[in-house]
Amino acid sequence: MREQTKIKGPSGRNKARSNGRVIRVRAVVSGLVQGVGYRYFAVNEARRCDVAGWVRNRLDGSVEAEAQGDQSLVAAFVERLGHGPQWGRVDHVETTEIPLADNEGFEFRVRRDAR
Repeated sequence: MREQTKIKGPSGRNKARSNGRVIRVRAVVSGLVQGVGYRYFAVNEARRCDVAGWVRNRLDGSVEAEAQGDQSLVAAFVERLGHGPQWGRVDHVETTEIPLADNEGFEFRVRRDAR
C-alpha cells in the first residue's frame, strides 16, 4: 500500500489523501467482536476515514462490514478494523473486493443483524 498523506477533510478531520479510485470491500471480522461495542467502533472509524457502508453482527459470532470509498481510505478503514475496540479481540479480518453500490449514499450505519 502506498504511503498516505494526512490532510484536513471538509469536516475538519484528518484523513488520508485521495488517490481517485473508488472501491467497495466486504470484511468479515472474527474473534471477540460481539457484545464489546465493535459495530459502534466500526461506525466511528468509518466516519473518521470518510467511507460509506454498513456493519452488522452475524449468527456465527463474527461481524460483517461493507465499506465504499476511495481505495486508500477504504484500506485505512480495513486496517483499523483489525484493531477493534479496547474490550474486544480481533483474530482475523477477511476482505473481498466487491462491486460498487450505486445507492450507498455518504453514511456508514449499523444494519440489522444477519438472520
